[in-house]
Amino acid sequence: MREVNRKFKDHYGNPVRVIRWEPETRRVIYLREGYSHECFSPLDQFQR
Repeated sequence: MREVNRKFKDHYGNPVRVIRWEPETRRVIYLREGYSHECFSPLDQFQR
């Protein structure tokens, strides 16, 4: 698991902050503004 701190926008244009990348499972873990829990997506889905 690798810690990161990068900002992106989702497909709706809302800002998300990527906090971790798991290369073993190819998952991206990120936070949404106003949402207290971590979210995750497979890398190929997150890149869309």
